[in-house]
Amino acid sequence: MLPIGSLVNAGAIVLGSLIGCALHSRFPERFRSIVFQGLGLGVLLLGFQMAFKVQDIIVVLFSILLGGILGELLRLDRLFDRLGNSVKKRLGSANPKFTDGLVTASLIFCIGALAIVGSIEEGIRNNPTILYTKAILDGFASIALASSFGSGVLFSALPVLIYQGTITIGAGSLENVLSTTLIDQLSATGGLLIVGIGLIILEIKEIRIANLLPALVMVGPLQWLAQILRAL
Repeated sequence: MLPIGSLVNAGAIVLGSLIGCALHSRFPERFRSIVFQGLGLGVLLLGFQMAFKVQDIIVVLFSILLGGILGELLRLDRLFDRLGNSVKKRLGSANPKFTDGLVTASLIFCIGALAIVGSIEEGIRNNPTILYTKAILDGFASIALASSFGSGVLFSALPVLIYQGTITIGAGSLENVLSTTLIDQLSATGGLLIVGIGLIILEIKEIRIANLLPALVMVGPLQWLAQILRAL
């Protein structure tokens, strides 16, 4: 099936990014700085809101720890930087924040319950309403992100489309796997990663978020293992 919701979501990101890029060139440095700080605080709030959905903090904690170790072994941060710099080079962009904008926006837009639940809802029930709502939120967020990071945010529409579209198309096989508890655990883990992004934006602490991404893959197996141990 055609992932209409994801297409609309990607289109909203492109539109918002174009508006943000237009504002970026007109903002004096002091305005860009305050927007950047406000954006960082907003990202922190989003991350904490998601993180508080945690159902089993031990599962989330071990997911972050084991995922971080795996990410370091795979050096995902270098992979993301190479991909971002490759896109930047092909486009001939001189924006020093291009790769940061692309990676940061992609993580913010892809990590979260709305992306997962909305894509599954469209895939199973042919109802893209949740993704339409997400498109509005992401559209406004991309204005703020692009006004700070520049054109790299625009190209985050592509990973969003691929990620959510893949979930929508494969939703039938995921219906019986993703329980409400598991989605909450994924949201809480993703929320912690988004808190990390907020700390980076505010220049409080440099965190290799890309290397922590495998934590999202660890949540499912660890949640399943925790359920088995409780049943013993």
